[in-house]
Amino acid sequence: MPHTALHYLAQGPRVAVRRFRMEDAGEFTARARESKDLHRPWLVVPDSDEAYATYAGRLLGDAGRAGFLVCERDSGDIAGFININNIVRGGFQCGALGYGAFAHAAGRGLMREGLELVIGYAFGPLGLHRLEINVQPGNTASIALARGAGFRLEGFSPAMIQVDGEWRDHERWALTTEMRG
Repeated sequence: MPHTALHYLAQGPRVAVRRFRMEDAGEFTARARESKDLHRPWLVVPDSDEAYATYAGRLLGDAGRAGFLVCERDSGDIAGFININNIVRGGFQCGALGYGAFAHAAGRGLMREGLELVIGYAFGPLGLHRLEINVQPGNTASIALARGAGFRLEGFSPAMIQVDGEWRDHERWALTTEMRG
């Protein structure tokens, strides 16, 4: 199915973001398999149709999550993904970002542009006030992405999140609507 601007929630010069769809399984899982060396040990990405169905199903069926695919505008190819997890409403209005680039798109600035679009969508239509990113200290690319988008380092949490069967330390980064000016 061709990608058209009608599917996109936000567009930049080189990328656009849209929601996950079940029919994206083939492309997403192929990109995940190609990117295993890039992602390990930082994250585990679904690399089978069954794992993708479970993963995308959670993103699509849970009001506490929102999943976005970062797509190259010229081809529609999936460059990466950005999810907002643990969305809390009420007085908090916060969500936690998780993301990953695919190997063919890494280092090209596509995720930086995609992150800006997702931040704008989160602080706009989603009505969030605060976004958080939890990053393993050695993940320099992810830290650079967070810092480049204006997130500030707020702390360090030992053994905070289980990744690939191990409890891993994380730095906590945050951005609020006031920080965006």
